[in-house]
Amino acid sequence: MNTRRLLGPLAAILLLAALLAALQAAGLAFWQGLFVNIGLFLILVLSLNLANGFTGVFSLGHIGFMALGAYGSAILTLPLREKQSYLPNLPAWLAGVHLDMVVGGFPLGFLLASLIAAGLVALVALLVGLVLMRLSGHFVAVATLGFLVIVRVILFNADAFTRGSRTFSNVTPYTNLWWVWAWAIATLYVVWRLKESPFGRAMLAQREDRLAAQAIGIAVMPPRLLAFVISAFFTAVAGALYAHFITSFSPTVFYFDLTFRVVTMLVIGGMGSVSGSVLGVVFVLALAELLRRLEDATQLFGISQSVLALIFLLVIIFRREGLLGQREIALDRLFARRAR
Repeated sequence: MNTRRLLGPLAAILLLAALLAALQAAGLAFWQGLFVNIGLFLILVLSLNLANGFTGVFSLGHIGFMALGAYGSAILTLPLREKQSYLPNLPAWLAGVHLDMVVGGFPLGFLLASLIAAGLVALVALLVGLVLMRLSGHFVAVATLGFLVIVRVILFNADAFTRGSRTFSNVTPYTNLWWVWAWAIATLYVVWRLKESPFGRAMLAQREDRLAAQAIGIAVMPPRLLAFVISAFFTAVAGALYAHFITSFSPTVFYFDLTFRVVTMLVIGGMGSVSGSVLGVVFVLALAELLRRLEDATQLFGISQSVLALIFLLVIIFRREGLLGQREIALDRLFARRAR
């Protein structure tokens, strides 16, 4: 039975690998960039779903973790010559660090930099979560939004580390289709396994009724904190992947516009559904691309943001559970039907 259940996900992974290989062989820059964006947003939305959808603690500050992951990984992999010219005031213990190890063509230094940056961000999330995860409702939403603002202010003022409001450039372009989708599949697997675990059931129980969950002996704080920390880890990984894909960025990228887009994908797909996160990402990015082409043709700029905001409002009013709600698409059954 377990082997049968694995056939669907394995088939989906093989199809994805074949598609990525075809895109890379064809050299279609537009489609490669689109699939990189889909993978990045998939990591972000799945991470936010773990914190928001599974626990009911609505966080608006996760893009702050993405920013910290992006700058952390970029600093660790920045060549020493660029560090001396771009970041001359870095502390001595950091100025001499350059993770550029390549083993058999594999950029081990990039992987280590991503893991170190994400680990440090997870530690920050643990310290922040020990305070914020005690809150509920709109209180935690406002508090996490305050965290995002604090991170933005720090990035603008920490010139020695981030160049302040100036563009942080010359980041080594390590990120490609395979890196992004390897991390996206890993995030998908971890979030799905957590949902099916006892911790996941505790998260969902205290989300539905906190007092009832406490009455039957379910602790509220541990599952909330676990979801918040793991979510921050993968969000930071997405930041590292973004930094090494775009290679030039500034603190202005990591703010309300990106936060709104990720929350829109989550709400449209369905909070609490792993499959809904995937569906929400694909739907919003496909719609945004179509609207962008319409903007170019009509010269009516701003249509995409307006339409996405309207869809967001309509979903909240008429279908608050999103497209899938808390339901999941069973890949083993889906592929079995197609086989028949």
